[in-house]
Amino acid sequence: MRFEKLVRNSVKEIKEYVPGKSIEEIALKYSLDPEKIIKLGSNENPLGPSPLAVEAMREKAGKVHLYPPSDPLELRIALSEYTGYPANNIVVSGNGMDGILDTIMRLFMSPGAETIIPVPTFSYYEIATLANGGKPVFLKRDIDFEISHRDILAKVNSNTKMIFLCSPNNPSGNVVREEEVREILDKTGSIVFIDEAYVDFAETGLSGLVKEHENLIVGRTFSKAFGLAGMRLGYAIVPQWLSPEYMKVMTPFSVDVLSLFGGIAALRDAKYIKKSIETAKNGRMQLTRGLESICRVYPSEANFIMIDVAPRTASEVCEKLLRVGIIVRDCTSFRGAGDSLIRISAGTQVQNKKVIAAMQMIL
Repeated sequence: MRFEKLVRNSVKEIKEYVPGKSIEEIALKYSLDPEKIIKLGSNENPLGPSPLAVEAMREKAGKVHLYPPSDPLELRIALSEYTGYPANNIVVSGNGMDGILDTIMRLFMSPGAETIIPVPTFSYYEIATLANGGKPVFLKRDIDFEISHRDILAKVNSNTKMIFLCSPNNPSGNVVREEEVREILDKTGSIVFIDEAYVDFAETGLSGLVKEHENLIVGRTFSKAFGLAGMRLGYAIVPQWLSPEYMKVMTPFSVDVLSLFGGIAALRDAKYIKKSIETAKNGRMQLTRGLESICRVYPSEANFIMIDVAPRTASEVCEKLLRVGIIVRDCTSFRGAGDSLIRISAGTQVQNKKVIAAMQMIL
């Protein structure tokens, strides 16, 4: 018997997620010193993790033989203090934002249900839809990667369960205007999921709309401003009616002991958070000023910028950067992005300077 026949057809349609390249694989492929490689392809925090989080995790390392609480209430209370929302409006997950998405999709998706996804954007929305038997409906962003509520609402039908909005958007870095979101929320019976993984680096966020709309979920992560990408911790601000439903389908013990207490400590590391945000904003400004004379740089409110290297291709430019030990993100794998867009994470001042110099040599 060929047991692969048992795999659902919707899963067979999924294209495997393409992550940013790692230091280890580039060092091996190009015979480079790993210590000299600059990794600005995955939007990680160049400052390393929150020192308070590291200290808290060290203190709790001796407790990892015990299961964590099924409901990480201490973390939800800390998030309540950080966000200003009651703990009952907050849900959490291990495995970062992806864990939040997976749990939400278990709640709402069914065979034949549709999601609306403006592209290019984070590819996991498509993967999560297909993995749960749904159908992704794609909407092409305009030339400046903006979206219109009219275009989104035109795609809504009786099968539409969820609408995904990423703000700031990955990989373009632009935010969704509040008035557009309000129009969508007011005129649809679908759940709207706003991915605010990069909101700490933006001027404003959209979480305040949860107080007014029962069909809004705002997802966030500890991977960026808090420097805990390796811990895989995410949370969402949700209407109170949704919290008990979420707990029913959440993976048991999904937030491990180290992530639980590391996350609580990171939320209270105000000095580190402030420095992280300043580093990202200064870095994207430095990259923009250094590159805008040789290629198109799109405005960004995230911890990265996106550039267009046409008439060259992104793969050509990225390959040349890899050979000198610089990892950035070729956006070709993003549906609808074309073949000339590159995303560059904001690094330290020294890292950014080296990237600018290398790009000037290539372009």
